[in-house]
Amino acid sequence: MPNSNARFHRGGREAGRRELVSRSLQSAEHCLEEQDFGTAYAHYLLVLNLAPELKASVKETFQFTLFKWAEELDSLARIQDLFNCYEQALELYPKDEVICNSMGEHLFRMGFRDEAAGYFHKAVKLNPDFADAKENFYRVANWLVERWHFIMLNDAKRNLTYLKAIENAVSSGCTSVLDIGTGTGILSMFAKKAGASCVYACELSKTMYELARDVVAANNMEREIKLLHLKSLDIEIPKHIPERVSLVVTETVDAGLFGEGIVESLIHAWEHLLLQPKPKNQDISAGDYGRVIPASATIFGMAVECKEIRRHHRVGMQEVAGVCLSKAVQFFSPTYAFAGSEETVEPYTTEKLSRIPGGYIPLTEPCQVMTVDFNDLQELKSLATRKPWKLSLPVTQGGILDAIVVWFVLQLDDEHALSTSPSEETCWEQAVYPVQGLLDYSVKTGDTVMMEVCCQDCYLKIQKISSLTSECGMDFSDRDNTLSLGNEAELCNALAGLQTTSKQDGSSQVCVLESTEIALLNDVPYHECFKAAMSKVLLSLNPSKDLHSMDVDGHGSGISFQENQNESSLDMAPDPLYILDVSEGFSILPIIAGKLGPVRAYSSVEKEQHQAALNIISEANHFPRETLEFWLSHLEEESVVLQRPKSDKLWSIIILDVIETSGLIQQEVMEKAAISRCLLHSGGKIFPQYVLVYGMLVESESLLLESAVQGTEPTLGFNIAPFINQFKVPVRVYLDLLTLPCVPLSKPAELLRLDLMNPLLNSPSREVKVNICKSGQVTAIPFWYHIHLDEDHSLNTSDESSHWKQAAVVLDEPIPVQVGDELVLDVQHHKSNISITVKR
Repeated sequence: MPNSNARFHRGGREAGRRELVSRSLQSAEHCLEEQDFGTAYAHYLLVLNLAPELKASVKETFQFTLFKWAEELDSLARIQDLFNCYEQALELYPKDEVICNSMGEHLFRMGFRDEAAGYFHKAVKLNPDFADAKENFYRVANWLVERWHFIMLNDAKRNLTYLKAIENAVSSGCTSVLDIGTGTGILSMFAKKAGASCVYACELSKTMYELARDVVAANNMEREIKLLHLKSLDIEIPKHIPERVSLVVTETVDAGLFGEGIVESLIHAWEHLLLQPKPKNQDISAGDYGRVIPASATIFGMAVECKEIRRHHRVGMQEVAGVCLSKAVQFFSPTYAFAGSEETVEPYTTEKLSRIPGGYIPLTEPCQVMTVDFNDLQELKSLATRKPWKLSLPVTQGGILDAIVVWFVLQLDDEHALSTSPSEETCWEQAVYPVQGLLDYSVKTGDTVMMEVCCQDCYLKIQKISSLTSECGMDFSDRDNTLSLGNEAELCNALAGLQTTSKQDGSSQVCVLESTEIALLNDVPYHECFKAAMSKVLLSLNPSKDLHSMDVDGHGSGISFQENQNESSLDMAPDPLYILDVSEGFSILPIIAGKLGPVRAYSSVEKEQHQAALNIISEANHFPRETLEFWLSHLEEESVVLQRPKSDKLWSIIILDVIETSGLIQQEVMEKAAISRCLLHSGGKIFPQYVLVYGMLVESESLLLESAVQGTEPTLGFNIAPFINQFKVPVRVYLDLLTLPCVPLSKPAELLRLDLMNPLLNSPSREVKVNICKSGQVTAIPFWYHIHLDEDHSLNTSDESSHWKQAAVVLDEPIPVQVGDELVLDVQHHKSNISITVKR
């Protein structure tokens, strides 16, 4: 009898469970209809916990509900609740790649790149064909594992030099080692291989720390190397390491030597983590004292002429496509020392001068800028407090002063050194200090280039760059920073000959642009092409008007636009045509449009400084005040940029940013094109109207070395490649095909068409047959674009004058080919991303 009662109770509970599940499902569906996603989500959680057998049948609806509720929580800034929902969902669906990817997207938007990478990586492992997760992972991989890791690990010379220096130190008695900024852990493993008894390694990046942990374990050293997920400044004795060490090894240096904080970390290490330095000129066992690898560095510099650097940092013309660039606006790139920013800005850019388009011309001999002894605590401390000192470089070759280029020799010990000179075969780039703000940039043999040098904010700063003409006979002394002059007349002559930074009077507007924006402003064919294409559209929409006679400055007919308006006011001037430029960054296209006739041109620039500069330029071109407006100020919701100009108006031209400067297609460009088509009046156009993607097959060892670690040979037998190569990305960006070391194996071929005006002509995938014209090994497929504003006007992003860079798909494995072979490329376009694979 008790057994039958138990069965009755179990049956009753089961019936009650089914009833509750059924009612909860109905409630969830009702809430979804009412768009009450939070309550619907709660009902689905109850259903799935009570009836796990329903997971498969309600999975898609549950995902939809989760994502909608997460959007609401995000908009309400209920971040913790949002993450709690995702954690609950992943407990129910731990192997769901879609939920993992969505969680990663939320984390990435909030700045948690390490954590986002983990979820994207997990999603890709769960489903290697999940395109969204792959694209997200590739995007975040560039942030987490910078591309120079691959280049340096492939540099066998650099690795061997470090290994020998560490072996020397350990064999001389330095048996306890701390590796600061360990990265993959290679220097720590060198120390252990050399015989160090105690090895510690610290790494701040969570991704790199976990990568180093896997690498060390794969090389059977996990018990011999203690890894710390810490910044070296936070290491304490005995909390993290038991006692002071006898050797610190590090390569926390950038192209400008100090930019990764080596000085600060070594000051802390000498004060808290290292044994005292060995007294000079005393023959004592090294193991009783502390030392650092690298031991010292010498920094060199020279002045250069370089057209490529110039066009990225100085606006080189007073007029662009008929638009006068007012002298009241001074354009600078972010490296300019007096650009007015209070935040710490890296005072240099980096370039691999041996591969810079157009090359460079040395204007001076290389000169020693400074030396630093990393084993001298007092010298390290004095760097930050040292007063700026003057440096003079005699000009040995006349030309245009474009930049001061800096490199260094890293002296690891007395026997081993690494040079980052542009004349060396090195994995390093050089630091470039662009020259800006001079009245005259020309120099001739016998002149002197002057500059001021200091170490500030963890950077080597070279500023107040000027030129001194040979006629003035001025003598600068580096020793006492004084000026030796004969008399007052000589002083006047000297000051007249000194080309210093131009003064910024109170009426001038400083406008700081990114280097890519300055290169765009210098791209003459780009602006001329847009001017011609816009003229064509406006003329077709307003055929009764001679657009060329409407130049604001009166070019062509001699009649000003304003006079033209006044004369026709009695006849009721037609409504202006509306033009919207939603290209990213600083753009003068709306002003060019305003020169073409009666238009209302809307700019989407956001920065107040940029808006002020555009206003000054429009005033200098005698625009009526209403001709140029800033679109974002008209929007109630800035996230919805593509809207009608007015409730009863449509656009004549919408300019979209289709190609990133990096060489990739902009995100969501086809979605923006679809919205734009609905906002055009009859005869209106989207610019560009279509884009053709071109590519070719090449053999390039450089691209292989820059994309993945090539086995164990370059890393001297240590197994690192499989782990760091998890973060390789299939597409390399910011390439210059003109200087890329490669051998073309085919002619350029059209790979894909992206039509923004006629989507019926688009195809998400295409097979392209490519004929081999030279035998070799296909390692990569560089690609670029022909941007067609219309059938008559187009831009080639691979042209020498183009402000765009190029990109390349790097193959996982090289493909041997012979002349006459034919390869079939599978080209796919998914959410603005292009994938190119070779079909065997």
